[in-house]
Amino acid sequence: MTQAAIGKPAPLFQAESTIGPISLSQCQGRAVVLYFYPKDNTPGCTTESQDFRDLYDEFLDAGCLVVGVSRDTLKSHENFCAKHGLTFPLISDTEEAVCNLYGVIKQKNMYGKQVRGIERSTFLIDAQGKLVQEWRGVKVPNHAREVLQAARSIG
Repeated sequence: MTQAAIGKPAPLFQAESTIGPISLSQCQGRAVVLYFYPKDNTPGCTTESQDFRDLYDEFLDAGCLVVGVSRDTLKSHENFCAKHGLTFPLISDTEEAVCNLYGVIKQKNMYGKQVRGIERSTFLIDAQGKLVQEWRGVKVPNHAREVLQAARSIG
């Protein structure tokens, strides 16, 4: 299994999303922001998704698609999109297949207990399918704008 590495082709995947099956190969010719977040409707994840939503037209102008990924179900994602007006696809990765390709599943400390979960991470993939930048252990404030600046620089 290929792991994500800067300067290498991004790991290919096919997964179910809020717009139907989606694969990285069908995005070729456009840059892609692939952002992984822990859980729908939690404060940080909601803010992060809203930030990408608010800048989505600017991402499109930069020739870049935005795709969110979490382990939530499609039903949860559909409700999350409807509640917050998200117009980009969210991938339901309940089996952690895409998460494992990008190495975002980590041991985390939640209220004093060790749990496995998604480390908030974002990957920028160029129009040729090469991973050009990654952000791991993301802090939400200003993150989407920083990713947009990076997307513009490869556009």
